[in-house]
Amino acid sequence: MALAAVEDSGSRYIDLSEFDHIPLILTPFPYVIVPGFLRPDALAAVAADYPRIDQPGSFPLADLRYGPAFAALIRELEGEPVRRAFAQKFAIDLAGRPTMITVRGHARPSDGTIHADSASKLITALIYMNEAWEAPGGRLRLLRRPDDIESTVAEVPPSAGTLLAFRVTPHSWHGHKPAEGARRVIQLNWVTSERVARRERLRHGVSARLKRLWG
Repeated sequence: MALAAVEDSGSRYIDLSEFDHIPLILTPFPYVIVPGFLRPDALAAVAADYPRIDQPGSFPLADLRYGPAFAALIRELEGEPVRRAFAQKFAIDLAGRPTMITVRGHARPSDGTIHADSASKLITALIYMNEAWEAPGGRLRLLRRPDDIESTVAEVPPSAGTLLAFRVTPHSWHGHKPAEGARRVIQLNWVTSERVARRERLRHGVSARLKRLWG
């Protein structure tokens, strides 16, 4: 049976109709890549209000300063229409599942190690915000193997407005070749419980403060 179309609900920043239109790929784990997830006419405002992050690592929202367009995008990402759209796309019940958002702004050469996300995460969604990306590294790869960066299923450049989302499984391997410099990524996760969300926010917050302390 075909899934019903997801209602856009007047979203200003996110194009849920484009998300709904692109089919889910099921192997080697469920994922979808949506180049136009953010509306083209919203990109400049979100980019201008993106938090300034000059250090590597993932930063929780509570530790960042950002402008109103970025804040509005975050509200949409955490809203019910997006939750329903992702639940339908991935055929998973996300009712009552809390969200967790972290933000990256800078890549270091040691980033990109192959890994699969922890089982406490249900879905990982990455929204890229670089205006352009020419570097050979830094393009996230979905992989068939945990020990081979060339076992590529799909490769996603971190270009503005592009979404990569996948169901977290024990074999949802991903990573990228080394890159250094500005690499803007918003990461949205639905997680198993509020306890997990609190723990991860605390962990990322402590890590962010230590990075700032050490410069």
